[in-house]
Amino acid sequence: MRKLQVRELGRLAYGEAWDLQKSLAEQRKQGLIPDQFLLVEHPHVLTLGRNGHEENILLSRDRLAALGIEYFEINRGGDITYHGPGQIVGYPILDLREWKRDVVAYIRALEEVIIRTLRRYGIEGVRDPGAAGVWVNGAKVCAVGVHISRWVTTHGFALNWTTDLNYFQYIVPCGLTKPVTSMEQLGVRVDRAELHQTILDEFAQVYEYEPALVSA
Repeated sequence: MRKLQVRELGRLAYGEAWDLQKSLAEQRKQGLIPDQFLLVEHPHVLTLGRNGHEENILLSRDRLAALGIEYFEINRGGDITYHGPGQIVGYPILDLREWKRDVVAYIRALEEVIIRTLRRYGIEGVRDPGAAGVWVNGAKVCAVGVHISRWVTTHGFALNWTTDLNYFQYIVPCGLTKPVTSMEQLGVRVDRAELHQTILDEFAQVYEYEPALVSA
């Protein structure tokens, strides 16, 4: 089994987590570390992907700042996304040359991890053929957006756990005029530690890893 180092970062500002991703990705490209999997929760933040459209942000920058919402333009695919408290964000930093050199397969596998995780709690998540992510009854419960450089991945998924969904009213999520939902809204209550472990178990199975927790 391939090795995977897991880092549980707690609640961490988006900029700090992004700097850590970039540092770990560069080390991974140089073969200095094995594959990594970061689990984190962010304070309120909007991130705009490289193909995004600023018109999908429905408030001014000043108003966002007044509401305590940070804003970053980043290099992942996709459009505008919200991250915040009560959302489980996963950042795999993997060298796909050691798995499959297939971007679509990688994204589908990420979705599979979340679909299997939700199924463990009685939620039937599905894919939308026209958009990355996982959906329940037509509402998005998990966003997926990635960047791949020299076959090393960054960014990942954001699963709405106990997320305050009101914050999505400030954007057109992922550029799609579709509703969002959360595990809590779907009637599932599970503590963070258990959910982290479930995600990790499914991730290790889908990608065939032997995970080991390391200090953040």
